[in-house]
Amino acid sequence: MSKTITNKSARPVPSSNWLALQKVLPKPARKRDSQDFPRKRRKVEHSRSPSPARAKPQPQPAPPPEAVEGSSAELRNGESLPALRKMIFGNMEYTEAQKQPGKFLALDCEMVGVGPEGIESSLARVSLVNYYGAVQLDAFVRQRERVVDYRTEFSGVRESDMIDAKPFDQIQKQVAELLTDRILVGHAVFNDLKVLLLSHPRPQTRDTQYYAGKFKVAKSKYVALRNLVKQELGVTIQGGEHSSVTDARATMAVYRLHRKEWEKGSAPLRPPGTAGARKNKRSRADADADSEDEDASEDEDAGGKKGKGKGAAGFPGGGRKGVSSGLSTVVRRGGGDAGGGGGKGKTEWWKELGGAGAGGSKGRFTMSRS
Repeated sequence: MSKTITNKSARPVPSSNWLALQKVLPKPARKRDSQDFPRKRRKVEHSRSPSPARAKPQPQPAPPPEAVEGSSAELRNGESLPALRKMIFGNMEYTEAQKQPGKFLALDCEMVGVGPEGIESSLARVSLVNYYGAVQLDAFVRQRERVVDYRTEFSGVRESDMIDAKPFDQIQKQVAELLTDRILVGHAVFNDLKVLLLSHPRPQTRDTQYYAGKFKVAKSKYVALRNLVKQELGVTIQGGEHSSVTDARATMAVYRLHRKEWEKGSAPLRPPGTAGARKNKRSRADADADSEDEDASEDEDAGGKKGKGKGAAGFPGGGRKGVSSGLSTVVRRGGGDAGGGGGKGKTEWWKELGGAGAGGSKGRFTMSRS
């Protein structure tokens, strides 16, 4: 039996009918194969196809103006709010020039409780910072009395802080020297000056609590510092223990924010060494006891406000309206004219009271209410 070997690779021969039919039927569209294109062309096409690694990044939406530091939305009265917030919390780097005291100093103090049940306040910490928030003085004050309540939850002062505390006289002297011929900034600053037993010229004092009420920045005349800072700068202070350094910086930040408006009606600071600067050093108690000429000159230095410096001609006894100098009009009997209490008399009449009367009598005088 013979075996037929077929070639599987041989293609079948089409019949004549199939060839005739192919001539009649339309030819189908030929599919393009990747081999029809040159290799170089295929490579270019491939490079043009987008890939995840080289895809063009989509544009991101711009951040809101509030998020951009230094943008117009974050500027008020020429001050950068982010920069003031950094200053409050001490996140600033200062140049050598910014570390100097400068023209403005902000003061804040912390108290502890002494006396029965600790209800009396005693100075425990003093802090002074300059215009940029750089610390000029930060010291604890040694207590002369037994501290009943350190008020740590508010003052931040502890018993351990008193180990290296300095005497009150030393701190008082340092504060007085630093404040000389400078503008003092504080919040209800009269309380801080009271515990320091110091005074400061009113024309050179900027109380943020007073100005906030005067210029309608806050609804209350006695707004708390933490509320004022929250309203104006959007930051929270005094959330727990207080820090006099932070409070002083916050006070300076509020002042800087409104400085242009608040300084419009304030007297300019006299340069050191001038007559106005020397008078600014004197306390108000001394100024009230001055003669009419000195009162008038100081009032002129402070801006010439009405109702000040009228002297003895307007207010017998000298001094200013509403402030008594402790003298009344003295009427001398037994010869001579009446002398004014506060003005400059032509003669030193008070030395003649004993022997100016007729007949060598001692003379008498009475107090007349004017």
